[in-house]
Amino acid sequence: MVKCSSRLLDRTFGALADPTRRRILERLANGDRCVTDLARPYSMSLPAVSKHLRVLEKAGLVRRRRDGRVHRLKLDASPMKEAQQWIEEYRRFWEERLDRLDEYLQKLQKENKK
Repeated sequence: MVKCSSRLLDRTFGALADPTRRRILERLANGDRCVTDLARPYSMSLPAVSKHLRVLEKAGLVRRRRDGRVHRLKLDASPMKEAQQWIEEYRRFWEERLDRLDEYLQKLQKENKK
């Protein structure tokens, strides 16, 4: 099994659980943005958007850089890659199990036809 930090996975999946945060990440996938640019499409206060950004930062999905008073954010997809590897490992596990179950059921069907 893939060795990922439980805390890192929890933070990553927790951050990705919210649709607003996923949309923010989608926007950052197109390039760096300042906080006000990221907040513009939402009908919420700047402090509310900042809370979402802090969750993304704690998960390691976003990096912040300050240029004077302007805070610029950049996507860091490495935690998502680790989460994807974790998911992929379990996908393979369950596919193998289901393939074996299918083989067993086919064997039973052949035996019942005899």
